[in-house]
Amino acid sequence: MSEIGQIETQFQTIATAEQPFVFRSGASLDHVELAYETYGELNETRSNAILLFHAFSGSQHAAGYNPGVKGNAFWTRECEDGWWNLFIGPGKALDTNQYFVICANYVGGCYGSTGPASLNPATGKRYGAAFPRIMVSDIVRSQALLLDALGIGQLLAVVGPSTGGLSCVTFATLYPERVRLIVPLATGVKTTVLNRIILLEQILAIENDPRFRSGEYYDSGAPETGLALARMISHKTFVHLDAIERRASKDVVQPGDRFSWYQAHDHVESYMLHQGKKFTDRFDANTYLRICEMWSRYDPVIEAGAEDADELFGRSREAGHQYLVFSIDEDYCFYPEEQAALVEKLRGAGVPHLFLTVHSEKGHDSFLLEPELYTPHLQVMLRKASETAAAD
Repeated sequence: MSEIGQIETQFQTIATAEQPFVFRSGASLDHVELAYETYGELNETRSNAILLFHAFSGSQHAAGYNPGVKGNAFWTRECEDGWWNLFIGPGKALDTNQYFVICANYVGGCYGSTGPASLNPATGKRYGAAFPRIMVSDIVRSQALLLDALGIGQLLAVVGPSTGGLSCVTFATLYPERVRLIVPLATGVKTTVLNRIILLEQILAIENDPRFRSGEYYDSGAPETGLALARMISHKTFVHLDAIERRASKDVVQPGDRFSWYQAHDHVESYMLHQGKKFTDRFDANTYLRICEMWSRYDPVIEAGAEDADELFGRSREAGHQYLVFSIDEDYCFYPEEQAALVEKLRGAGVPHLFLTVHSEKGHDSFLLEPELYTPHLQVMLRKASETAAAD
């Protein structure tokens, strides 16, 4: 339950014809908006801000209740409750009595930020396949511009679970002077071969749907089958397989309005089909592809323009950063070895860090469902960062 109450998404223009946003690919847009929400109050010294990066299919709506985002067709009932309600609010891990929390939808997203489904002002049509490819550094730079607009020079912390953790590391090493505490949860330091293969499977599932039409499907109908298959491929890595068995209703329900190409034979198959079906109602296939490509190509050294890992994380050492790295022992999306690799890089560069392993039967989804495993450590580290900020 959230004590935040009802909240409304806000919008900030971060690019204009006079100052276009240039993506790492070299492509540029002269009109970019970011959808974002804030929780808590910014203090007089503007020193209590926390930037929260959402995960792959998340949104700017991290806490409270939001019945809708203007003009957004992907906002279903599943989106109305904040995805981190258990962690944000008075007395919670990100205590809104003490901190000002900001969460923005990725550039290229589909929940209000400018993305492939947005209208191109120059043509009056949706960007579709013409929308630039994105990288993690594009997300980070776009949100740094949002911070500029909000008048926030330095953050108390950046926090990010899953793919959001990639943005944490990149923010810290791209803008080391703008943050004190870095909290990546269940994430990695460089995309593994296994994840690149899984991401490729999802990309091919979407692009081989006949309705995909090379990304130009907005007038003819979305590639629902391909997107549903992609979601099912990823879903089995997010949720522990035992949890899937527990969650699946013992009733076998065959969707009647789509996916009639296969008849479910047991409750697990029915559950997976249901997950794929409902996802197609709330997400855009082009955005899904952009994020898959972003994750597949991630390398923090390249993203931050460093020579090597020592130089990259040396920036954090020189800036006086503290890292709080969480690992989940039964995570099959970002395996524990990936967090260990990040910690090894930090150790090699002499960066202060605390490395904690959460023991959970819920798999990767633990970071959404079990605040009691994370909250005490988050509260302590945020308090220490606040004390350091006050002393400076």
